[in-house]
Amino acid sequence: MSIDTPDDLLLITPSLPAARRSRQARVVWGDRVVTVGGDAPVRVQAMTNTDTVDVIGTAIQVKELAIAGSEMVRITVNTPEAAQAVPHIREQLDRMGVDVPLIGDFHYNGHTLLTEHPACAAALSKYRINPGNVGKGQKRDRQFAQMIEAACRHDKPVRIGVNWGSLDQELLAQMMDDNAGRATPWDARQVMYQALIQSALQSAAWARELGLSANQIIISCKVSGVQDLITVYQALAARCDYPLHLGLTEAGMGTKGTVASAVAMGQLLQQGIGDTIRVSLTPQPGESRTQEVVVALEILQALGLRNFNPSVTACPGCGRTTSTTFQELAKQIDDHLRSMMPVWKLKYPGVENMKLAVMGCIVNGPGESKHADIGISLPGTGEAPAAPVFIDGQKAMTLRGAGIAQEFHRIVETYIERRYGTPSAA
Repeated sequence: MSIDTPDDLLLITPSLPAARRSRQARVVWGDRVVTVGGDAPVRVQAMTNTDTVDVIGTAIQVKELAIAGSEMVRITVNTPEAAQAVPHIREQLDRMGVDVPLIGDFHYNGHTLLTEHPACAAALSKYRINPGNVGKGQKRDRQFAQMIEAACRHDKPVRIGVNWGSLDQELLAQMMDDNAGRATPWDARQVMYQALIQSALQSAAWARELGLSANQIIISCKVSGVQDLITVYQALAARCDYPLHLGLTEAGMGTKGTVASAVAMGQLLQQGIGDTIRVSLTPQPGESRTQEVVVALEILQALGLRNFNPSVTACPGCGRTTSTTFQELAKQIDDHLRSMMPVWKLKYPGVENMKLAVMGCIVNGPGESKHADIGISLPGTGEAPAAPVFIDGQKAMTLRGAGIAQEFHRIVETYIERRYGTPSAA
């Protein structure tokens, strides 16, 4: 059989995320420096849901989020008692050897807390200010200025974080009035988009007039709808070069929150828009807060922007795979890799780039296993009870018997040690 190659066959160019165009900011705590924007990797952020006054409980959750992969952790600072707790949380984290930067989330009374509690202002690595919640009228300008002055005094970056659920109502009313006078008025949603962006950019300009440098400003304009988020951030990115923090303000629970976050942020990140991300999942009852970090890491890894954990390819199963052996093995391997990564990333540099395959039958099993660094093709329904293992594209061995899973675990760990371990001195 011959195959004719068309003369007009075009070269297929891989689709890659566009380069980001933002300036660079720095978030510093002690010797820990997290760069944001520019050529820096897209950073993962999470937020605690503990009462900040609970120093030990909050420090423990911050540690859990940091171990899971969050590179910055935001905590609520809403009362004098919470502000007083912040330095003690920082001290507790330092004692635990957790150097993750802390971000203070301020609404309504941030000007008072940052002014009256300088130890809190100093212990935080960044402040989040919501322009819609800093006051009204003349109070707004004065109170916003107090927060920026605290940031300048302590040399801290600021995220100007606008939310459409708490948008500056005076600005929105003015823009609605202006819109009513147009020959062809915009619809209300378009005015909302414009108000979100105006609030962020006007606040950033005012912060710079007050002395905050341009590379100490990060901006977000969060909404809850996927299409709304994409629309607003495309417009925002076209109008400024500040680093942008991405996230749906309330993503939702479980599958809904995960899918909505992945779809919205995935499209923007592919366009080169976004420098830090947070997946604002509502935890399922009994679910760890770290799940939002896991989803954020998976979004970045799926786009090829960063690698955090070895990837495990596993088939979905079909009538050829009535046994659940491959499902169980895939989960065991994935769980084991995630649990070991805090140790392995220090001991085995580059291990996060490893690719594994755990397949369920002969149809795609050998092929997928050859494409992985190490893969196993388990026997499907009616196939011989043998599981070929492929290492670096070549068949290395065949496993048989009841201990296939345990034997494959051992092979994976041996492979990691051989490929990523530091050679011993002769």
